[in-house]
Amino acid sequence: MIPFTFNDIEVGARLVEALARQAAHLRGMPITYGDLLTLARSLHPKDEVLGRAVPVGLGPKLQFVQGFCLVHGYPNLACLAVNRETLRPAPGYQGDWEADRRAVAGFDWSVADARLPAYVDAMRAGVPARFKPRKERPADVAWYAYFCSHRAACGNLLPEDKQEIINQMMAGLDPETALGRVLAAKHDFGNAS
Repeated sequence: MIPFTFNDIEVGARLVEALARQAAHLRGMPITYGDLLTLARSLHPKDEVLGRAVPVGLGPKLQFVQGFCLVHGYPNLACLAVNRETLRPAPGYQGDWEADRRAVAGFDWSVADARLPAYVDAMRAGVPARFKPRKERPADVAWYAYFCSHRAACGNLLPEDKQEIINQMMAGLDPETALGRVLAAKHDFGNAS
């Protein structure tokens, strides 16, 4: 697995907050990937990184959420995020989904807020130095150059896929790695909306 990027960490932290709210207020009711992003954006309306996030890119962000919960001994908040079509988590979900949802619903999530900043800092420290963030325009130009020379590999990409590739390139990934990550997410999460 590719290490977390700053994008994964920043959006993942916002998803922890949104999922904790979902768990506390709606007692463990699942939330689709798209609705989860909408909820997170409503909690942080001026967050530009979150504003660019798209459902197809949530896989690594949900792994961040799962890691946060695991490290602190919390129930897995990521279990609440589901595919719009199946209303189930991604096919590779590990664990007993119903039991995990009950555990998440019965947990006092108020304690998580205090521990999140230290976890975010620790995860940021682990981002490889080679992941050098870049601005949106240079990432878009680099993606276009890659796309033009690899059209066959990029033929089935949707606009949302391109946006996530640009997000990952802004977080420091090269075009080929970003494309591979998005294609893997589409395979693992299907129609992630």
